[in-house]
Order: sequence, then C-alpha cells, then structure tokens
Amino acid sequence: MPRHLHITDTGLRHYSEVLQLQEMLFYKNIAAKEQNEPTENHLILCEHFPVYTLGKSGKRENILVSDEELNAEYYTVTRGGDVTFHGPGQLVVYPIFDLDTLGFGLAEYIWRLEETIINTLKQYQQKGERLEGAAGIWLRKTNGTDEKICAIGVKASRHITMHGLAINLNTDLHYFDKIVPCGLVGKGVTSLKKETGEAANIEAFKKVFLGELCRVFELSV
Repeated sequence: MPRHLHITDTGLRHYSEVLQLQEMLFYKNIAAKEQNEPTENHLILCEHFPVYTLGKSGKRENILVSDEELNAEYYTVTRGGDVTFHGPGQLVVYPIFDLDTLGFGLAEYIWRLEETIINTLKQYQQKGERLEGAAGIWLRKTNGTDEKICAIGVKASRHITMHGLAINLNTDLHYFDKIVPCGLVGKGVTSLKKETGEAANIEAFKKVFLGELCRVFELSV
C-alpha cells in the first residue's frame, strides 16, 4: 500500500533558507522516532540562487578559485560527496524520508533515487547511467567521455534522510568551470538543455519526476 508523501515546492530560494527548512523537518522526524511517534515523509523541490557546497568528505582544493572569485554563495555541508554547484535552471530535490517506514536501507534508497532519475530522463530520450565509483547519473558519450547530468549527495541519521539530488535542466554550466565537480578529474558536466538543444520546461519535468519517484518508492502524493 503506497505511503503518503508531503511535497513542498519553494521555487527559487537561497540555499540557507531551504537548508533551514530541511533541518526543521529532519530533526522533527528524529525527535518523533525517539518518542516512538509517527514520522512523515517530505519532499522539497526548489531552485537555488548560485551557490557552491562542499560535502563532509570534500577537499577545498577542488574549488579552483578564491572564495571572492566564486561570485556565488559558499557553504560546507553535512552531506556525502565533494564540491558541487546549485543555481537557477537546476531542479534540486531534498527527500526527508524515514527509511524504516519505507522498508529498506540507505544503499537501496540511493539506488531508487538513481532509478527515478534514469526513468525520468528516458522520457526525454536521454540514457542516464550509473558509473562505477562515481555518484550521480551520467550520460556516456560516443567519444568515450562521461558527463554528469545529476549529482547525488545524502545524509542519514536514525534512518532519516536529508540533502538529496540536483538535476541540470537549464543550468548555466560555466559555473562548473570554477570547481572539479564532485572531485572527479577528467569528467564533464551536462544539462538537459545542452543535450536536447532547447530549454526544458521545469514545471513539466517536475511532474514527470514526481510520477516516477512515487512509482519507484511506492508513495502517494
């Protein structure tokens, strides 16, 4: 039987605003679990003003310019992974899920996130793939290069998740020139707009994505 999912679409927001919302829902669920009370599964959809975030295992040297030269906000955060960029035209998704209520662990949770993205991209005639040793979803090019279209970085405590994924739709990819994305040398970054040659309708993409997510995770909105 599908579990219920609460969805919040904040639109374009500063990273700190949405992080505060994430943390509120995250710690509320942890407190509920500690009191043996029901938890809730939440999904936050948003876009961010330009911001770079460095994960807990990240290295500052993967940011190739000074903080002043970034021309964007910059935060160190508690998710896994290295450095990435968020900005307008990129769909950012933050699931605050209780994995115990969903009936699986962290590895399968990440696999299902990946599967949701792969299935969504199929509907745009794009073949997203997993890459051994590299988080996220990639498009493999005929010339042998790999370009990331979706970054994934999560945190979990007491089986409650936060942070999430970022899908490049109409993202300005020049921002990635200032970093080594996810700390992976020799890998590229792409967007749906770059691949299709036309701007993506973000609202339409959200609907497709949510449909796939609810199907893959057996959730109802």
